[in-house]
Amino acid sequence: MRFALPVGRALGDRLPTMEAIPPPVLFFALGAFAAFIRSDLALPDAVAKGLSLYLMVAIGLHGGFALASPGAAVGVLPALALGVGMSFLLPVPAFGVLRAFTRLDRPTAAAVAGHYGSVSVVTFAAAVQAISAAGLRSEAYMPAVLAAMEAPAIISALMLAGPQPGRRSARGGKGALLKEVLAGGPVLLLLGSMAIGWAGGASAHAQLAPFAEGLFPGALCLFLLEMGLVAARQLRGAADARRRGPRAAGTLDARLVAFALLMPLFGASVGIGMASLIGVSHGGMALFGVLGASASYIAVPAAMRLALPEADAGVYVTLSVAITFPFNITLGIPLYLWAAQMLG
Repeated sequence: MRFALPVGRALGDRLPTMEAIPPPVLFFALGAFAAFIRSDLALPDAVAKGLSLYLMVAIGLHGGFALASPGAAVGVLPALALGVGMSFLLPVPAFGVLRAFTRLDRPTAAAVAGHYGSVSVVTFAAAVQAISAAGLRSEAYMPAVLAAMEAPAIISALMLAGPQPGRRSARGGKGALLKEVLAGGPVLLLLGSMAIGWAGGASAHAQLAPFAEGLFPGALCLFLLEMGLVAARQLRGAADARRRGPRAAGTLDARLVAFALLMPLFGASVGIGMASLIGVSHGGMALFGVLGASASYIAVPAAMRLALPEADAGVYVTLSVAITFPFNITLGIPLYLWAAQMLG
């Protein structure tokens, strides 16, 4: 008499919706779970940095290859204008809400607001993957819009912060900071990779497609595993700060958490609504929603530490990485994609 456990069928019956969850999201959840149970799982710093560089190169190359196709750049100027305008203006209502409804000081509120005007490369990458999996297309110039939205939010944040003692005046002030942002690694690598893909055209695409496209899903999974670890550990650090006292550095309260969840919805609404007026595709509208909703955790934190050292980094990093980023990856992207399809 033979006896067998119907393992595959039982798992399929119990988890009928697992296939609908993108693997990168599952890897993010794995990283968060590992951090919450205090596992020693970790990616070496060099690996995490290498994955960040790869994702920016791959996104830039993909956009450049697409831009090289005939007629691909049609509509790029209105899209760039919209992206730059969103990046510069979204920090303004964010700053107003933070000053009116939280106890953040002016520099910290300005720094937080700047994060929500800028963009997250990895959130954008996850959205590109989700749009592709849904069988939709997006405009080839969207990586250029992504790159253009890095600097305006930083400028806006510095204007909102107002004059601050000791802010880089000895090293050239805002002009030097702007030059550093535009020549910094993330923006330069993204724009440079896009230029290389555009210049190389079909020949470069044939050579680099296995690198830029074939490896992309796996690299994104590994990077989101690392981000899950970082986000969960930031949340644990915020909880520890709250136990030390309500005014300790890095302390979060319910109003700040609510801001980190509601501001992405506002930004996405602006992005999708405005994108619908310039005639982009459903996928392009969804990406504008993601750009409006995401919060920077690479370029802006580095700039704020340099330009606004008096701002509380424990607040703006935790809100961006530990609350807004997981929200966008798990719930936001599907929601913005659905809204773009409904509005379109």
